Amino acid sequence: MKKGASSIEVKRLNRNRVFRYLNSRERTSMPDIAEALGMSGPTVLQIIRELKELQIAQEVGEFRSTGGRKAKAIASVRNACYAAGLDITRNHLSLVITDLSEKVLKHVRIREPFTCSDNYFRKIGALLEAFIDENKVSRQKVTGVGLSIPGIVDQEGNISYSHTLDLEHVDGSRFVKYIPYPCTMLNDANAAVIAECSGKDVPRSMIYLSLSNSVGGAIVFRQNPLPEGLLDMQDSVFRKIYRGDNQRAGEFGHMEIHPDGPVCYCGKKGCLDVYCSALRLADLTDGNLGRFFEEMEAGNQKWRSIWEEYLDHLVLAVDNLRMCFDGDVVLGGYVGSYMEHYMDGIRARCAKRNIFGHTGEYVRACRYRIEASALGAAIFQIEKYIDEILDFPSINFQRKPEKIRKA
Repeated sequence: MKKGASSIEVKRLNRNRVFRYLNSRERTSMPDIAEALGMSGPTVLQIIRELKELQIAQEVGEFRSTGGRKAKAIASVRNACYAAGLDITRNHLSLVITDLSEKVLKHVRIREPFTCSDNYFRKIGALLEAFIDENKVSRQKVTGVGLSIPGIVDQEGNISYSHTLDLEHVDGSRFVKYIPYPCTMLNDANAAVIAECSGKDVPRSMIYLSLSNSVGGAIVFRQNPLPEGLLDMQDSVFRKIYRGDNQRAGEFGHMEIHPDGPVCYCGKKGCLDVYCSALRLADLTDGNLGRFFEEMEAGNQKWRSIWEEYLDHLVLAVDNLRMCFDGDVVLGGYVGSYMEHYMDGIRARCAKRNIFGHTGEYVRACRYRIEASALGAAIFQIEKYIDEILDFPSINFQRKPEKIRKA
C-alpha cells in the first residue's frame, strides 16, 4: 500500500484487490480472500457486500464443512460486461469476444485486406456489430472495443508508423468512426502480452518476442516482486508494460544480429526481422505457415535445414534479450504458436549460450496461440472496466470515456 495513502484510496485499492482475486477464481470464500490478501474478515465482508450491490459478485452455494460453519462460495458475475477485440493485419481481420473471465468466448478470422479508406472502416464497424449480435451479446453490456494493429501507436491513440499496413501519421479516430463503443488502439505485441499475462498467475518480468510477418515485441516489468503466496491484484498488466519515451520500446525486429547481413526494409543490414519473420518460413509454402511445419515434419530436409538456420538466429536474439533484461522470454506471434513442440531443443541451444546458470528454462512458447492480440485488446477494456467500476467513492456505470483512449 502506498505510504501516506488516504483512507478513501486504501478502500478503493482494497476493493479492487478483492474483486481481482475473486475474478481470478471460479469460486472462493471470504476466509480464503482474507488470508490470500492479508485483510481482516470484517473488511472482506464489507467489500463483498459492496460488490454484490454492484451486481458483479454473487453467492454460488457453500463449501463442504471442515468441522465448523459452512463457508459461502462467492464468485464474480462474469457476464456483467463484455468487451470485443479486433486485430487488424494486412490481409485479415480477427474478432474476439470476452467477458470478466478474460477468456476467448467466441472468435472469428475473416479475410479482409486492409485499406486506409472510409469503406474499410465502415465495413469493420458493420462486421463487429454483426459478430456481437450473432453471439447473442447485449450491446448494452459491451464496455468497449480494443483495436490491435501492427504498428506504433502514440499516446493520443494515433498510428505513428506501420510498415505492415503502409501507414504513417494516421489519425486513430478514422479506425473507430463506425464503432459505437469506447475504443482503444494498441500495438499488436503489447496487446498480445496483455493476454499472455492474464489469469490468476501473477506475471513475472517478461520479454514477449512476436514472430509474425514482422518481428516485434513487448516488455513487462514487475518491480519489487511480492513474497510467494501474496497476490498483487490491484494493478492491470498494461501499466506494467514498458513502452519507452516515444512508445517504440520492444522493436526487437530491428536489432542488428549480423551487421553485414541482408538489407532490412528499415534500411539497416542484418536485422532480426530479416532472419526471423514468419514470412521467412511461410513464403516457402505460398504463405501457409502451417503447411511449412507439416511438410518439414513429413521429412522435407530442405525445410528442416531452413528451420535449423532460423533457430540459430532466433536463439542468438533470445540470448541477447536475456542478457539485457534478465527476465523470461516468451516466443509469440504466428511462429510462436507452433513452438511448443520444439521447446526442448530451443532451451538446449539457449543453455549453451547462457553464461549465468547454463539453463534455457527462461524461454517458453506463448500460452495464447489463437488470436492473442485481439484477446489482449479486449482484455484491456475489461481491465479499464474493473478500474472504473471499482473507483471509490463514486461509481458511475454510465460514464463514457473518450472515443480514443490514451494507451
